[in-house]
Amino acid sequence: MRDAVGSFVGWPSDLIFPDAETPTRPTHKVGKGISRRIESVASQKEVPGRKLKSAAKDIPTTSGTKSQIMMRLEKMVDESDIMHGAIRTIDFDEGVFGAAHFEIIRKEDFQQLFEHTELGIAVIHTYIWYMYVTLMRENELCNRFNFIAASRINATLIMKNPTSVKNDLVDRFMAAGDNTTPSLYFLPFNSGNGGHWVLVAMDLSRLIVYYLDSLSGDWSKYPNMKKTVDAAIIKFRTKKNYRNRKDITWIRVQCPQQNNSVDCGFFVLRFMRDIIALNRIDIPKMYFEEYKSYSRANLDEMKDELCQFIVDQRII
Repeated sequence: MRDAVGSFVGWPSDLIFPDAETPTRPTHKVGKGISRRIESVASQKEVPGRKLKSAAKDIPTTSGTKSQIMMRLEKMVDESDIMHGAIRTIDFDEGVFGAAHFEIIRKEDFQQLFEHTELGIAVIHTYIWYMYVTLMRENELCNRFNFIAASRINATLIMKNPTSVKNDLVDRFMAAGDNTTPSLYFLPFNSGNGGHWVLVAMDLSRLIVYYLDSLSGDWSKYPNMKKTVDAAIIKFRTKKNYRNRKDITWIRVQCPQQNNSVDCGFFVLRFMRDIIALNRIDIPKMYFEEYKSYSRANLDEMKDELCQFIVDQRII
């Protein structure tokens, strides 16, 4: 026995139970949504940035390698019917996007996480759901931050029907209350057909729009988007009988920049994560001192959080 210490002993795969360490919950079949209780939140307590790390399960990981939780989820996906074309349909909390919303998760969406490739809407939305549940609802910040579904507002839809997109934005603003106190609306905006992701964060009470792009440039690259956002804000304030006491101010934030062609979606998610973690409505033009740049480890941390959330929610 002494000679065996430190050696690796294979374990029969039929004796491995990947869900044994999670609490027992109802199993959700393919096509069935995961409905969660809607909670109203009123207070605005501070959330120090250091608390954000405790949202994950402190799973050890090394940049560029797969963590334990990612390997576990990858094994679960590999052994499921998802690998043979099955899907999962999940219902989001109504509070996430201000209305009922469901998302379809496919094999390709999981592969974006496992292989660190460009992110699609399904992964963007699922991580937003994670932030809503873990960072906002648990810390009573649901009245401070709001999300806009990327599937409803993007460059392709604006080109097809800008009036409809504008009205969808107005409806989202109306769903959140009077908006007389500072709060932010996060819009992960895609340039169309799986293109580049940027973040547009709107403060309706102060008529400020923050633009965060992990590549150089500003909102002039998307003039139809800016026109639609401005028109929606003005129409919303008119419907609420608020005086437009000044013009809408757009601020280009000098935020962390990506160094490849695939990380824009990860950066947009990280931008929102930082802002919520710091509980900041005002975004410094030179970004936050705590997060001047992002390493691959910063992005891997988010992937681990999402993998753990997917396992906890029994999506597979």
